[in-house]
Amino acid sequence: MIKSIIKRITPKFILEVYHYFWAFFSALFYLFPSGKMIIIGITGTNGKSTTVDMVSKILIAAGNKTASISSLRFQINEKVWQNRLKMTMPGRFAIQKFLHQALKEGCKYVVLETTSEGIKQYRHRFIDYDIAAITNLKPEHIESHGSFEKYRLAKGKLFKTLSKTKRKKNIKKISIVNLDDENAKYFLQFKSDEKWGYGLKDSAIDVDQRLIASDINIIYPQTKFSLNNKEITINFLGEFNVLNSLAAISICLSQKIDLDLIIKSLENIHGVSGRMEVISKEPLVFVDFAHTPDALEAIHKAIKPLKKGNIICVLGSCGGGRDKWKRPEMGKISDQNCGRIILTNEDPYDEDPESILDQIEKGIASKKAERILDRKEAIKRALQIAQNEDIVLITGKGSEPLMCLAKGQKIPWDDREIVRQELNKIHENKGNI
Repeated sequence: MIKSIIKRITPKFILEVYHYFWAFFSALFYLFPSGKMIIIGITGTNGKSTTVDMVSKILIAAGNKTASISSLRFQINEKVWQNRLKMTMPGRFAIQKFLHQALKEGCKYVVLETTSEGIKQYRHRFIDYDIAAITNLKPEHIESHGSFEKYRLAKGKLFKTLSKTKRKKNIKKISIVNLDDENAKYFLQFKSDEKWGYGLKDSAIDVDQRLIASDINIIYPQTKFSLNNKEITINFLGEFNVLNSLAAISICLSQKIDLDLIIKSLENIHGVSGRMEVISKEPLVFVDFAHTPDALEAIHKAIKPLKKGNIICVLGSCGGGRDKWKRPEMGKISDQNCGRIILTNEDPYDEDPESILDQIEKGIASKKAERILDRKEAIKRALQIAQNEDIVLITGKGSEPLMCLAKGQKIPWDDREIVRQELNKIHENKGNI
């Protein structure tokens, strides 16, 4: 509370000097470790964590010592631990300490999920990025940044670092862009040694290397597509995951990793925790992080071919205090795609949870929504009313380990574990009848 008040009353330029100073001092303290490794920055609105996971696993499969940070986890070679910060990019000292540890453990590559909020606070500064990749750009964090243009500008600063950071011997600076995204040309304007583009449809945009997927075929629980006359199978659903795969393939091909090895590695990845994660098959229960209208729409497009009965949605929209504009949009998308909607709590922070639900409900024209503020009870309700042919879609938190409530309170949480517990109770009750 005190921290947020200080941030509000402190002039912007003072905050920027503060963030810049600590970015420099923390890098200096750890002797600029990023300058001795190949640093891959992955940004975008949706798909960052999945792409980080894919890239890391491919690099490791190719025999490279690799470290990574995402909203899901930290990893240095075989050591993996959960990200419990409720913050994708750690603070400046924490991230430089992580890079120092990665270097000490002999890592050649570090894959960093790089956020606009992190960039805004200079957490990316004094990190010598060699590859900058963007998955997509959709409206998000508008209230924090002030406008979509400023949000895009923040993302662009990652690409700008490619021409500003110290060049390592024989290491090219590479930018990798989703050509299907309408902002592709903006990110390709920044100087780099090589420009790569990927997408689902061919484009006239000029790049040095181009990867275009074709013949996409979604057959639960996999998606198949073709690339360079090779068939690729991923254990993920949806065209958006084909794009995430293409981003990962582009990054790894740029590092001279053999395409056949990349394909084999992708085929061995069986999902990412909390991202379209299947918790049950009858009924089919998905848990997903989806926190933007575009992400929610993409999920519904992916699961639509699987629909036999109802789609029952547990929806919390975005957490308290930010991106309020999303709430009716999330409600509208759910109204268009779900047979039943259960509105519930997510991460309200200091905002009134009932007010958040009121705003979501403004986008729901039908009378199909019910409100259960207690998220555990909401999940329980969805599972109780679901029939075997129904799909239950629980969005907003994915595999997040905490829920953030008022006055800084954080409680342990895991949507997936709650689903398993409640399903066990339902099965036990049926067995006792």
